[in-house]
Amino acid sequence: MKFPLQSLYSWYRNTLRNPKYRWWIVIGTLVYLISPLDFSPDLFPIIGEIDDIALVTLLFAEVSQIAIEKLKQRNPQSGTSQASTVGTDTVEVNAVPVD
Repeated sequence: MKFPLQSLYSWYRNTLRNPKYRWWIVIGTLVYLISPLDFSPDLFPIIGEIDDIALVTLLFAEVSQIAIEKLKQRNPQSGTSQASTVGTDTVEVNAVPVD
């Protein structure tokens, strides 16, 4: 039976984005990183750390994405341009194309 890596990534990401299971996934990931039992043992110099590095990268990327979304929800005006809040004065410019 073939188990695609993309489905595992999708499951991890969707479960991490679910507020009900978020902390369980974060704690489980940290326990996996500390645990001596790994998918690929750390006894092998480079191969052993690949799964740990991939998991840390995925966890950091998803948690930072969740934090950015929370900040955008908290402060909805941070995404708008500041030119609209400066004032209502406009400057007309006659632009001429340069050939």
